[in-house]
Amino acid sequence: MNDRNGSNGGNGRTTVKRTSEREITVTRVFDAPPRIVFEAWTKAELFARWWVPKSLGVPLRSCEMDVRTGGTYRLEFGQDAENTWAFFGKYVEVVPPARLVWTNEEGENAAISTVTFVDDGGRTLLTFTEVYPTKEALDESLGGMEGTPEQFEQLDDLLATLGAGRAD
Repeated sequence: MNDRNGSNGGNGRTTVKRTSEREITVTRVFDAPPRIVFEAWTKAELFARWWVPKSLGVPLRSCEMDVRTGGTYRLEFGQDAENTWAFFGKYVEVVPPARLVWTNEEGENAAISTVTFVDDGGRTLLTFTEVYPTKEALDESLGGMEGTPEQFEQLDDLLATLGAGRAD
């Protein structure tokens, strides 16, 4: 994967690009101010509404987020209690409403994830990066990025319900 734009019939606003042997970067502009987009990333009840691509067909069973430097998160997926898997880690940097950095601790080749929220005239330029320990670890994880444009479309839909387009 070198460059990908949009998906799911989207309008091409999400760009997924491998920026080095160990890093992948996703960018998109959202029609909402950074503080609202940041809330959608940091409030469990909002995050749970957009994070899992609907096309995956697997529900998010639980979403626990203690969004503060040193806080933890755990996202559990699956059809039932016997067939689940989880993503979990620790927040290493939380700067409202500008930046989040967290670890992904579910495996030895897990990435460090960073998301930034930059004001763009009342809209938000969001940049999401993942840095992996090796080229091979990123190669193995690329399939997981296929759903990102769909996730960001779902985030767009959520932001519209939050009245994100209103003037502040």
